[in-house]
Amino acid sequence: MKKALILLGCPEAPSQTPMAVYATYKLTKMGYDVTVASTPSAMKLIEVSDPETFYIKSKIDIESCLENLESGAFDLLVGFVHKDAAVSYFVTFYHILNTTSIALVFEKDPDLLEKFEKMVKENTDAEIVAVRAYHNPTPMKVKFDRAIKKLEG
Repeated sequence: MKKALILLGCPEAPSQTPMAVYATYKLTKMGYDVTVASTPSAMKLIEVSDPETFYIKSKIDIESCLENLESGAFDLLVGFVHKDAAVSYFVTFYHILNTTSIALVFEKDPDLLEKFEKMVKENTDAEIVAVRAYHNPTPMKVKFDRAIKKLEG
């Protein structure tokens, strides 16, 4: 079975948690065994959003995941990028895993969105899904669906 890793950072953007659940759902339907690596606060939101682990069956603290990460451990990396720290995490995981990667770059401020997108583009060859979003996850969902459709061939 193919394995996917979803990275979640600071959960202050309201659209991140529902999109993480949605991304897990979509990737699972595509045949991926999905693990979500997140900060403790993002993990709490995931646990409240999916209390019976119907969608997100495998969770790990992002720091613990990073400590034990090896090249080839996952077939797909999906990172939620909406802060400088999230860019750093995504780029680090990208270079360690050396695998197909999608960066979901989102921010309500267009200048910050452009900055984060540029940082990811300069440091990776990842597929970048950049969208001006914060409260409403729909624009991110639409672009994410397009990006994963490319994975299906």
